[in-house]
This record gives sequence, structure tokens and C-alpha cells, in this order.
Amino acid sequence: MTDTNSKRLRQADIAAHAGVSISTVSRVLANEPGISEDVRRQIFKVASDLGYPIKASSIALPGTLALIASHGMTGGLSVFYEGIVEGLRSEAARLGMPFDIRLVREAKGTPETVREHMKSAGAEGLFLVGIDPAAALCNWLDESGTPVILVNGTDPHMRFDGVSPANFSGAYAATQRLLDAGHRRVLHLTGSHRHTIRERIRGFEAAVASADGGEGRVIRLPFEGNSSVEAHAATLAALADDSGFSAAFCMNDFIAVGVLEAVAEMGPRVPEDFAIIGFDDLPCAEMANPRLATMRVDRVALGREAIGMMHFRLQNRDSPARHVSHAVIPVPGGTLDERRRP
Repeated sequence: MTDTNSKRLRQADIAAHAGVSISTVSRVLANEPGISEDVRRQIFKVASDLGYPIKASSIALPGTLALIASHGMTGGLSVFYEGIVEGLRSEAARLGMPFDIRLVREAKGTPETVREHMKSAGAEGLFLVGIDPAAALCNWLDESGTPVILVNGTDPHMRFDGVSPANFSGAYAATQRLLDAGHRRVLHLTGSHRHTIRERIRGFEAAVASADGGEGRVIRLPFEGNSSVEAHAATLAALADDSGFSAAFCMNDFIAVGVLEAVAEMGPRVPEDFAIIGFDDLPCAEMANPRLATMRVDRVALGREAIGMMHFRLQNRDSPARHVSHAVIPVPGGTLDERRRP
């Protein structure tokens, strides 16, 4: 500690001791982005040594990195994750949390690759967005004590924090909407290996099992190409095999669009003869003709929630893992007549 009187201490004094400009000191103390973490730490140390009063909200947070699963077909960001990215960015900026983001193939999520990404970004905290970490990565993250938030993901072993839509209850509610409209034989078109999607299958099966005379059939798509095209072909085959099914709950809205196109080709009227409900409320749901009935996921809210969870985790590293589920909201549409009752 120096003899400088803190009441007379100015940002110019901190700048002189730290060897940086006054504007850099001002930006750091205001927690503005665009300053390297090494410079931030240096300025805060000098300010503390000189006795400069620092607001608690100005203390630099550790850097964080979001690795986001790239879209398998395009190599880019899927439309579902655009909202999540918006929420991540806006909430990180609000809290002054240093934040970087990179696309990565899930198969490339090895400990070595993730460690290198975090090192180059100067990050202590990690968001895995749409990525279910493989065993080797889970073990490294657990052993290294890396603060991790699974975004639109869940860890069945509860080693890591996570935030996701309420997939089980959302799928249950979606299927119940079909059952309430009088449908008893319902298809569920799905795919993917992810834990979150398996929860949607469980919700569908539980809802069907709760209804008198309910019968469900799960159709798993290969996801080798365009999911709408695959859903179109699978629906044609399923209804040609058994025309008694009168409704479909779809894993997402892209699949629902494919089902809608197939039903329109075969002739049943929508929604009088065949009802369809999607999930996520993506832009394609509103553009479909008729508009899809679906379940809305607030993707921006998921991103904001994840930042808040990371903020807590960075300050409470030994606390038990938490998982937060956000309710999904029913969205009416022309593919389901909800006035109809058994």
C-alpha cells in the first residue's frame, strides 16, 4: 500500500502506475468490453494497491466461452440457437462478463480441442450449447473443476449445471392437446441421440398411456439429410401402412412441416381428419400453410438464464450442480382444432 491518500487519488494515478492510458483505466473500472483480461487484472491490482475505491460491480469477472454445435448440413448456426446466442450475448454484456463464442462439431469436442479453445479465448468458464459432452470430455471437465453450463442440454449424472426447455412436460402437454381434441392414435416423429429429445419421447409416451384407448407409435428419423424431407417420406410410409392414425406430434417444427406436406398429398383434411403439432415455434411454424400448432420455447430466456447460472457458478464453485427447466407455451395454429372434443 502506498501513502497516496485515496480521497485525492485519481484514475490518472492508476494509469501512471499501471503504464496504460487514462481512458483504458476508465473503461476497465466501468467494466466495458474490449480490454484483455491481463490488462484488467493489472489495473484492478494497481487500483487495489493504491487504495482506490472499487465498486463491487466493477470487479472483473473471469472470461467465458460458448462452444455451440454447428448445424450438421450447413456447418453454420441452426435457427434454433440464434435466439440462445442473442440471450447469451445480451446478458453477458449486461453483467460485464467477458464472453466469446465459437462453432464446433460435436465430434470435435475432445478434451484437447476444448482446452485449446478455452486457452486461446482466455476463458475459465465454459458453455456447451446443444452439445452432450462425451465421456472423455465429461471426465476432464469434472477433474479439472471447470465451471460448465449445459445450454439446451442436461447431464443425467448431475455433474454439471444445465438449462433447457421443459422437454418432458412440454411433450406431454403437446400430446395432451391432441388427445383433448379427440385423437387416440398418434404418431410421434423424432430422431437424435440427445438426452433432451429422449425426454420428449418419454413425455409423448406418458401422455398416450394416460388416455383411455390411447395408442402411440414412435417413428425415428435417420437425420442423414433434410429432416423435413425425411419426415415427409416417413409419414407417407406410415399412413400407407396404417391409415388409422389421425394425428402427429413432431419433435420440432421442421419435422412438422414435412408431415403437413405429406398429409396434404395423401388427401386427409387438416385439421379435420388429421392434426399436427410441432415444437419450438420456429419461424417456419408461422410460415406454414396453415400455421402450425406448436409449443413455444423462449430461446432468448434460455441464453440469459445460462449466463446467470455461470455468474453464480464462478462465485460458488463447490455448490451442487443445478438444472433449470423453462416451461414451454402452447401456440395455437390451423393444424389442430382445439375446440373439438371426444
